[in-house]
Amino acid sequence: MIELKNVSKIYKRNGTETEALSDVNLQVNKGDIFGVIGFSGAGKSTLIRLVNYLEKPTTGKVFIDGNDLSTYPMSELRVLRKNIGMIFQHFNLLNSKTIYQNIAIPLILAKESKQAIKERVMELLHFVGLEDKADSYPNELSGGQKQRIGIARALATNPSILLCDEATSALDPQTTDSILQLLQKINEEYNITIMIITHEMSIIQKICNRVAVMEEGKVIEEGNVLDVFGNPEHTSTKNFVRTVIQDELPKSVRLKIKHIPGSRLFKIDFSDKTNTVINELIKKFNVNVNFIYATMNEIKDDTVGHMIIQLAGNTVEEAVLHLQSSDINAKELA
Repeated sequence: MIELKNVSKIYKRNGTETEALSDVNLQVNKGDIFGVIGFSGAGKSTLIRLVNYLEKPTTGKVFIDGNDLSTYPMSELRVLRKNIGMIFQHFNLLNSKTIYQNIAIPLILAKESKQAIKERVMELLHFVGLEDKADSYPNELSGGQKQRIGIARALATNPSILLCDEATSALDPQTTDSILQLLQKINEEYNITIMIITHEMSIIQKICNRVAVMEEGKVIEEGNVLDVFGNPEHTSTKNFVRTVIQDELPKSVRLKIKHIPGSRLFKIDFSDKTNTVINELIKKFNVNVNFIYATMNEIKDDTVGHMIIQLAGNTVEEAVLHLQSSDINAKELA
């Protein structure tokens, strides 16, 4: 549905060139909640502005539903943008307008009738749970309520794509969760494809099904969220994952491990076969299996976790060979 092919973006100012994006290739499928994560300066916001063509790539192509946006005249781009809603970090509401009027702005610009505007605005206010705030003004609302109004406004023209640029970073954790639940509801009930720009891995963890990790204008890792969380490859991805999943043995735990001569320490990822393999180690090889540490985290509708075990006994070497030849992911720790 959204595709970027070999996209680069270079800004030129006072004779100096700054490369914001470098040869980015990315595909967002219809119905995805796709997360793009990276530290400040990674190129995330530039990327999202290319999707609705508020910025044009220096090189490369941007496609929406297979259509090359570079071939669109400005009049057709304006029509296309009605199909792409945008949610902002700081809400971008007009303080001089009521909540009703703020939501109605895209519909007024689309020259909808007053009756159609009224029906759509009230429908959206009901959807975001703020039907009693129609005559209020933005400064009378909490941050979470303002963002719900921003979401309602973004949905006004029935878009098929919703872009979220750090949409929850100005909110407290509880309010963030409620906004994420609302976005998931939008995705499920309206079948709207959502693209989320964030620097918080917990956002990716809670609602995204796919993720791209950016660094210095490049996509350094991309894939299914469960795969990326379970087996991050790039150092930056590992650092992001560790903000929500403790995948290393804590120092305090390591210091308490009783050293047994000849023992071996392994980190094992949880899977359907984990218990079977551990039982085989105990029964077939008569080794002692000491459970040192374990974690389990929910990733959207699935889970990812691991355990640290210590193998000890006279048949450790045979047990290790069996463990390493099994279908589970086991990594020996020094």
